Amino acid sequence: MEMILELFTAWLGSVGFCFLFHIRRERMIPASMGGLFSWGIYLLFISRCEGVFIPTLFASAFSALYAECLARLLKAPATIFFIPAVVPLIPGSTLYYTMSWAVQEEWEMAGHYGLLTVQYALGIAAGISLVWALCDMERKLVSNLRQPPNR
Repeated sequence: MEMILELFTAWLGSVGFCFLFHIRRERMIPASMGGLFSWGIYLLFISRCEGVFIPTLFASAFSALYAECLARLLKAPATIFFIPAVVPLIPGSTLYYTMSWAVQEEWEMAGHYGLLTVQYALGIAAGISLVWALCDMERKLVSNLRQPPNR
């Protein structure tokens, strides 16, 4: 039951960001479903992997791939699908606890939560970068194959 609640709140948070960024109604459902799916991927990997970097990496890579596929399918910018999909992965609580412990001068706890925050951020960045680099290479390859050879 807890997993269903987490997935629902991930979807709801993504819907909120769709409204915040004024995403058109016909694109809102696919965009917000990305948040549900990315959080589902994260939950799948967090139960099988140690740490948060690998689960976050796979979830953000999925988010970027999901956004690229929807962008091509619906002929829209990938950003409007990517941002709502990655929102559930943003490490808000660990950043909050990092700052809270730092203000209280509890440096060991601040360091612990700071390291978690960095792992989340690096996982998100690495997943996005990997997928977008591969998509960019694919676009260039297809573009080069469509052009007639120069003589």
